[in-house]
Amino acid sequence: MTIKLYCFGESGNAYKAALALELSGLDWEAKAVDFFGGETRSDDYRADVNLMGEVPVMVDGDLRYSQSGVIQDYVSEKSGKFGGRDSAERREILRWVLWDNHKLSSQAGMTRFLMNFLPEEKRPKEVIAFMLGRLNAAYAVLNTHLEGRDWIVGDSLTNADLSCCGYLYYPEPFGFDRTAWPNIDNWLGRLSDTPGWKHPYDLMPGSPADRA
Repeated sequence: MTIKLYCFGESGNAYKAALALELSGLDWEAKAVDFFGGETRSDDYRADVNLMGEVPVMVDGDLRYSQSGVIQDYVSEKSGKFGGRDSAERREILRWVLWDNHKLSSQAGMTRFLMNFLPEEKRPKEVIAFMLGRLNAAYAVLNTHLEGRDWIVGDSLTNADLSCCGYLYYPEPFGFDRTAWPNIDNWLGRLSDTPGWKHPYDLMPGSPADRA
């Protein structure tokens, strides 16, 4: 049975789940969500797809999961990939997934939205400046951790990498310059060299160009 993933191209959180599915080799398909048209805020979406009004949402038969980290964990269980070799690695992966959700992706997603997807006159400059400071601190943590490492946990690609990269391939400005963080830059290059890797706008339906 084909796994369905409710997603849209601009969502870095959806990208984490979509990339895990794509690289796992599982049979899946993207189900486009019109976020900018208000679909996730509709009563029907909240009743039928996700009460939280968010993407990604994964449906596999009678199973339905939301939150990218949960979906990644399910993909690992089903495919045997990206979940770590033992309990110690699994906990370390979880530590980085939780760190990403709180310190990196949450900041990057909000900052990118404020800087690019709001009308220019409504962009809160002081909030954006504050968020950029928090993001720089997160980039520094990740860049330091990746010194002398190929991957965030262990010696192969895991959900820690698939989570932390969620927003870092997007072209829109949100205070991230790969060249300023050489260890992150090299790590992102290794990840995108992985067979089957796709850019978020190639992997999921929807991009800013579609609304231009």
